[in-house]
Amino acid sequence: MPGSRHLVIVESPAKARTIARYLGDDYVVEASVGHIRDIPVPRDLPADMKKGPYGKFGVDVENGFDPYYVVSADKKKTVADLKKKLKDADTLYLATDEDREGEAIAWHLLETLKPKKSLPVHRMVFHEITRDAIQAALTNTREIDDHLVDAQETRRILDRLVGFELSPVLWRKIRPSLSAGRVQSVATRLVVERERERMAFVPSDYWDVTGTFAGSDAAFSARISSVDGSRVATGSDFADDGTLKKKAATATVLTEESATALVSALEGAQARVASLESKPYTRRPAAPFTTSSLQQEASRKLRLGARQTMRVAQGLYENGFITYMRTDSVALSGEAISASRAQAAELYGSQYVPEKPRHYQNKSQNAQEAHEAIRPAGDRFRTPAQVAGQLSGDDFRLYELIWKRTVASQMADAKGTTSSVELAVEKAGRAATFRASGTVITFRGFMAAYEEGRDASRYGEQDENDKRLPQMDEGDMLDVEALVPDGHTTTPPPRFTEASLVRALEERGIGRPSTYASTVTTIQDRGYVLRRGSALVPSWTAFAVVKLLEEHFGPFIDYDFTAQMEEQLDKMARGELGRSEYLDDFYRADGTDGPIGLQPMVEHQGDIDPREINSIPIGEGITLRVGRYGAYVERPAPVDPDAAPAAPDAEPAPPQRASLPDDLAPDELTVEKARELLERQKDDGRVLGEDPETGHDVIVKDGRYGPYVTEVLPEDPDDKTPKSKRPKPRTASLLQSMDLATVDLDDALKLLSLPRVVGADEDGTEITAQNGRYGPYLKKGTDSRSLETEEQIFSITLDEAKKIYSQPKQRGRAAAKPPLKELGTDPTSEKPIVVKDGRFGAYITDGTTNVTLRRDDSLDALTHEVAVERLAEKRAKGPAKKGGRTTTRKSTTKSTSKSTTKKAAPKTSSSSTKKS
Repeated sequence: MPGSRHLVIVESPAKARTIARYLGDDYVVEASVGHIRDIPVPRDLPADMKKGPYGKFGVDVENGFDPYYVVSADKKKTVADLKKKLKDADTLYLATDEDREGEAIAWHLLETLKPKKSLPVHRMVFHEITRDAIQAALTNTREIDDHLVDAQETRRILDRLVGFELSPVLWRKIRPSLSAGRVQSVATRLVVERERERMAFVPSDYWDVTGTFAGSDAAFSARISSVDGSRVATGSDFADDGTLKKKAATATVLTEESATALVSALEGAQARVASLESKPYTRRPAAPFTTSSLQQEASRKLRLGARQTMRVAQGLYENGFITYMRTDSVALSGEAISASRAQAAELYGSQYVPEKPRHYQNKSQNAQEAHEAIRPAGDRFRTPAQVAGQLSGDDFRLYELIWKRTVASQMADAKGTTSSVELAVEKAGRAATFRASGTVITFRGFMAAYEEGRDASRYGEQDENDKRLPQMDEGDMLDVEALVPDGHTTTPPPRFTEASLVRALEERGIGRPSTYASTVTTIQDRGYVLRRGSALVPSWTAFAVVKLLEEHFGPFIDYDFTAQMEEQLDKMARGELGRSEYLDDFYRADGTDGPIGLQPMVEHQGDIDPREINSIPIGEGITLRVGRYGAYVERPAPVDPDAAPAAPDAEPAPPQRASLPDDLAPDELTVEKARELLERQKDDGRVLGEDPETGHDVIVKDGRYGPYVTEVLPEDPDDKTPKSKRPKPRTASLLQSMDLATVDLDDALKLLSLPRVVGADEDGTEITAQNGRYGPYLKKGTDSRSLETEEQIFSITLDEAKKIYSQPKQRGRAAAKPPLKELGTDPTSEKPIVVKDGRFGAYITDGTTNVTLRRDDSLDALTHEVAVERLAEKRAKGPAKKGGRTTTRKSTTKSTSKSTTKKAAPKTSSSSTKKS
């Protein structure tokens, strides 16, 4: 009505600004900036409540699991401002997101602001921020959905109970500051289990033969499928223990010798087209994006992490470019289908649009959360070209991805023909069959707009479906141009990436669209999972945590149990399950009719042996242990057979120990590597001599970040000065060319003397040469310049330094340095092999695979054969490509291999008791 003032509250300032543009002057749009209150940790409870029913969890588990809520300290001003504006309002609209979390935020706002009973309060929901959607939402308001609120608040209480019951166990048995979580622990278990598979994996060698055959108009290649009537084993036939799977027990495993002999026997033979089959090929477009599929595809195509994808999508939604980005629905509204079909016809032609609209089935059982799929906002989509002036960088790239996927989902199927040929080659009593297939796309259909990214094929078999075969008929004889034996070594399953971990969680029903990104982020922030490139590598701490939870709290890390919890929350959101009874069963169940509850499980735990939990046998008596200050390997002290028997009361010799480098992945800790670390540790703490200037001993040590030298400062037992204020010993990392076992006092003194003063520039500014985290460099005031080699730190002259500073400072990547040595061509990659000088020392490379030179390598003595072998070894044991098991191919004439991807009490001002 005229003169009225309506207060609209949303979560985000950006969302508030966008909505305000579509409402008149009578509407005031404000942001709560997310949640305004939460359950405090017990230490932050008011003093008079710490000993009451809320004192342990911030939740009264004896009275309906009532949470105690307080307004967050950083939101008190926001709440005060909202209350002030509410006094002048005639209507309150709670316009937070339409999922469970948004519903809970709206409920918290209502409980905290406490509007007058006479003030109309409306729940306003929309799935896109456009003028039409906002105007429609104003006229179609509803009440707050208590069922959605219950589901969200129950999730929050569950997380509090699990975390506060299990985390203290981790503190006592592993180390302080660790945390357990209802979903994060399950996600960590997935990553740890994959690493266990890699650790237990036994590589298998097998060979095959690839033939090149001359067709009528072109040559093509085909791979051997059988020999002398027996199927030839491929990578997929091998189990992780290195043996053939049962179903492949009769397959023939070709060796280098048998493959080479077969090629020799078939030399000069012709190939007969034994069978030829052609069939129609049809490929349908992928469904529009859900939260999970968007995160996966953004990872594959845009190299965005899950958190980054959601941050960008949030901005696109709040600024009116896309619909709501937290959804597990693949359905499109009628207007979205019409917009997609119209745009496809306009941009690609009417033949690219099917007669009938496509309808994708909604996966979610929860109708109240089954929103639309993620799509461009509005009833007429803006093309990427139309938004190019408004969006840039990741914003533009993600919008373009969403636009393409949405439009393509309503386009015609791709059509084509798939042909498969089987070739028989016989000679000298030997017979082999080769197979090849190829697909010719005759109508691109939706592929004109978008093609879904796919992970690599499994087991190393190359995807040859895009290969076109020449014209031929059954019975035709073809010339065999070449038969080449290829060696392969199976490699372990690939580690998870953020995208594949999200997919694994979704496939198991663990978590929901709004939780995927935060879960993946949390396990990294907690140090349970580290990133190596795009791969997720578990820490040894994660191994210990998962082991403890598996052995003593199994249900709470069980995949099915966790998925069932999500289903129960879905039922609660639909009003089919009460909150209090579910929480009571989860927390107190005695195990008679199902899993035992959390409380009795914690109370009934016997003594957990921390040493056993933190120990993982490596082999040959060597054990990995997870300590408070990092992981280390340990073995009993060796027994000297010639030594006299020790006295009965003599202390046993201490075990040998060696710290693990932080960059050593669990699957790289072999018995051989452990022995190497233990042997190297013998030099740890070795006294190199005395510094003649200070009289202090200088020692060499092996630390978490590599070997280093340091001086030993004398200790005065009468010195009362706090350790933090005492002089620090001089310390310097060893250069790449130095070795822990051979470094001497002269080397150490040179390192400890750094930074070295080279001289002064004309203006009197001192120039120093230093060794830093990113390599050797010069420093003049705040101006730093990189040096090419570590040796220059000690040899560079003032004139040479001035010359470097006289050149313009390079930004970004420096110009490529010439190679140190050229070593011919790699027979596998067919690329030139060179030795280059890198930030971490010299290395061999063919442009794709890099191998650091060993400390005892001489550049002059390095040969082509050695380089080929090193590159082959690196490919064979390097991290697998994502998407499945891979294999490495080895040539017949060299020891080489080539990787191929196959594949809240009653304080009214700050708390509120939630109803059961």
